[in-house]
Amino acid sequence: MPAAAEIGVFGGSGFYEWFADAETVTLDTPYGPTSAPVSVADVGGRRVAFVPRHGPKHTIPAPFVNYRANVWAMHELGVRRIIGPSAVGSLQPDLHPGDLVICDQFIDRTTGRSDTYYHGPQVVHISAADPYCPELRPLAGRVAAEQKLRFRPTGTVVVVQGPRFSTRAESRWYGRMGWDIVGMTQYPEVILARELEMCYLNLSLVTDYDAGVEGAPEVAAVQAQDVIRVLAANIARVRDLLATLIPMIPSTPSCDCQRSLQEARM
Repeated sequence: MPAAAEIGVFGGSGFYEWFADAETVTLDTPYGPTSAPVSVADVGGRRVAFVPRHGPKHTIPAPFVNYRANVWAMHELGVRRIIGPSAVGSLQPDLHPGDLVICDQFIDRTTGRSDTYYHGPQVVHISAADPYCPELRPLAGRVAAEQKLRFRPTGTVVVVQGPRFSTRAESRWYGRMGWDIVGMTQYPEVILARELEMCYLNLSLVTDYDAGVEGAPEVAAVQAQDVIRVLAANIARVRDLLATLIPMIPSTPSCDCQRSLQEARM
């Protein structure tokens, strides 16, 4: 039996390693290999599993991440709560690089990604009305406020296919629709977690103004090196938030995330 963990963290862009001393676990899954071997260690007295979703050296672009294998491996280790930090672009002029958004909604604009564990004969229609854990989101907001971070307690992320960035027309459209941020990895990760009855919390770190947000400071369209520079300046704050948040997560959930299949099977 592999090393057990109760909380899982998927490292996003710029967040490829975390633990100095960890047990490394390689799991075979029905869906192929994970993005990297799983690192398991104690964080504030809690057993935490960590996987960099793009691989330890960012060699896996967002459309080709094996989301099913990654989430399945967490479940096999006993994880019941997943935290998914990610780098995103701002779609609104009042959301700035360095800000944190705790998402409560997503819009899926991806194509062709393997996004379910249920291909038949068992048919499952999982509810996605409120995809992010209603217990973990306010807890993360409380920690962010205590650490005096610039953050929003809610927000909608539009998930694009990638690996390219948006055109200016796409970026303007997303912003005019009222969506807050744009990223490449939240779908199907959050829904796969829901299908395995795991809570999921997203922490989105704004790194840029996407293709040039109307009303935002005059900046050029985002380039990959811009994202890396902002991540390097802010990733320590994400780690600090996690280090404080994880020990505060209740062992027994008060949400319904872990009962999501009860009314979903046909």
